[in-house]
Parts: sequence; C-alpha cells; structure tokens
Amino acid sequence: MFTPIKHTTVSEKVIEQIKEMVSKGDLKKGDKLPSERKMAENLQVSRTSVREALKELEIMGLIESKQGEGNFIKTSFEDILLDPFSTIFLIKESNAQEILELRNVIEKGSVILAAERITSEELKEIKEILDTADISDSEDELVKLDVIFHYKIAQSSKNFLLQSILNAVSSLIEASIKDTRKNILVKKEHKDIIKKQHNNIYNALKNQDIKAAEKAMSDHLEFVNNEMKKSIKN
Repeated sequence: MFTPIKHTTVSEKVIEQIKEMVSKGDLKKGDKLPSERKMAENLQVSRTSVREALKELEIMGLIESKQGEGNFIKTSFEDILLDPFSTIFLIKESNAQEILELRNVIEKGSVILAAERITSEELKEIKEILDTADISDSEDELVKLDVIFHYKIAQSSKNFLLQSILNAVSSLIEASIKDTRKNILVKKEHKDIIKKQHNNIYNALKNQDIKAAEKAMSDHLEFVNNEMKKSIKN
C-alpha cells in the first residue's frame, strides 16, 4: 500500500526550481541561464549539483547547451512531448488512424479557441499563407505551407499546450505517414478542394464564427483523413 519516500537530491531540487520558474514565466523560451558558478552561488549549492541538474534538463529537452555561449531555455518544447508519444506509438503498436483521431481532437479545439482569440495580424499571416499556396507549383512548398497554416491556427488559440501537442502529433504524422500525406496534398484533383476548405476555415476565423470554424475544420479533416485511409489501404 505504501511505498518508500524517495530521497530528493540537491540536483533534483535545482531541476524542480528551474521547471517551476519556466511554468511561472520567470524563465521564458530562449532565455539564457546564468553560468554554473553564478547559479551555484544564487542557489547556495555546489557547482557539481548545478552541472548534474543542467545535464538532466538537457536530456528532458527543457534546455539546450550551445558551445561557447552557455545554456538556454529551448525555444521549442515539442521534443519533450514527441518522445513519449513515439514510445507509446511503438509499444502499443498504435496505427495511423489513432494518430489522426488525436490530431482531429486537437485541431478542432484549436480552431474553436482561435475563432474567439485571433488577432487581425494573425489573420493577415494566414491569408498570406493561403495566397502563397495558391500560386505555388512546388510540391514540397505546398506541404510546408499546409503545416504552417495549421500551426498558425493553433498559435492563434493562445493555448501553448495545444500548440505543443499539435506540433508533436504533426511530427509523429511526418515520421509515420509522410509520403501518404504529401501525395494527398499535391494531388491535382485534391488541390481545389483543399484550397476551398482552407478558405472556409479562414473566413470563419475572420468572422469570429465559432460554429462555422469548427464545421469548416471538421469538413477539412474528414476529407484529408478519408483520403489518407484510402492511400494507406492501397
């Protein structure tokens, strides 16, 4: 029933303090951490404990060490989420359908919040993405623009966790069904359909129409997912 209480080392306490500072916003993405010596002085611990903590935080994916520059809070935390997702995917032998279902839930939640919170500047950026896609003949660019389009919507939700989870799931999709996804996006008969669906999403966001935004995103994801299922079966 009871388990022994784990002894907390000094380095673990340093880790918890840094994680807490990140969660509170005292340390932000891209911020440079003080030197090991300075941190040891401020925290009143040994430099060895600080060094151990920094190594562990780097393994976790929370900080990155740059040669000759120091230690920084990572500008992207998606790897922290991606590794557990990838492990679960392999252990459980999850199929592509489960990944797509997870993406659906996240994308629908993102677009609902985005319809409430999107700014005029963010709308302008999304419109520019659609305009660029409209005139692009590059398959790789079209795939890249599609990723950016969906990321910008998640970004407009103003929910950092949704953004990070969507990016992690997108990376998992990229790793598992990259070619299938690309073939769907660049297929000639699909281009006009996807263009119209993207424009429907944009217009709903522009009008801040939550129901229309959710429906437009649902229609788009249903189409893409159905095409993916067909391709995977074949």
